[in-house]
Amino acid sequence: MTGLMRSNLYVGGSSPGKMLDARFYHEDCIVYDLEDSVSPESKDAARFLVYNAVRYHRPPGKYVIIRVNGLYSPWLAEDLEAAVRARPDAIRLPKVEYAREVLRVEEQIAAIECTAGIPLGTTQLWCNIESALGASNAREIAGASPRITALALGAEDYTASMGALRSKAGWEIFYARMQVLEACRLAGISAQDAVFSDLEDLEGLREDLKTTRSLGFDGKTVVHPRQIDIVNAAFTPTEKEIHQAQRIMEALIQGAQNHTGVVVVDGSMVDKPMERRARTVLAQAQAAGLLTGGEEDEG
Repeated sequence: MTGLMRSNLYVGGSSPGKMLDARFYHEDCIVYDLEDSVSPESKDAARFLVYNAVRYHRPPGKYVIIRVNGLYSPWLAEDLEAAVRARPDAIRLPKVEYAREVLRVEEQIAAIECTAGIPLGTTQLWCNIESALGASNAREIAGASPRITALALGAEDYTASMGALRSKAGWEIFYARMQVLEACRLAGISAQDAVFSDLEDLEGLREDLKTTRSLGFDGKTVVHPRQIDIVNAAFTPTEKEIHQAQRIMEALIQGAQNHTGVVVVDGSMVDKPMERRARTVLAQAQAAGLLTGGEEDEG
């Protein structure tokens, strides 16, 4: 696994063919779904299929997630039992609205880990924020447990909870995006943007990603393979960005060697935020295989 979380692809847990195909796409994270894509009569079969796919046929080089059924559904307990024992990287919780819901699930996960001989704390959590209440409580949810490594916005349910209409421009989810993003930054976890649901409009996806990327998200949920490469490209540093980051780090090293208090690149003083951004760009570039190694550690 590269450490990148640019794209996370939902794959229906009751579709063996799609699960097999997903191994060969370029998504950074694969999300085996037991919730929305699985009919009630297929829940048990999907759970068994996903358990075996993750435990014994884990796709190489990917961050593996299992999305369980709703926190108040009759399937949750069995989902958690199978999902934890399958040993994915994370379990994705749908429609989280309160920090206490995370704590309740965490207790169940910890008990299963102890019984199964899995080191306590191994199973990470992603929380889907899919309502006005969830977005309002995003900060508390993000900090509820050290297991939480990401929040992901769910736009369709969120807009329904607001009585809003979903649009290509996305203004109806702008505030929720900022609530989720701020919560993630304060907690030091990954911020994942909502699905762009028009699978045929790839240009619209690119425009949506301009907003997503400029706001500061780390990645985006996708529901079709054709979206993956476009999403990955949007969250991969360009050659220009990499070159500029390298120049900033080189200037800082030179300044330290010369005991210079002020470092200037292209007429602008290099401050701590610029340094942090440069280090982030170089770390992302190396994770994406665009650097041979070591460049992000300079200084």
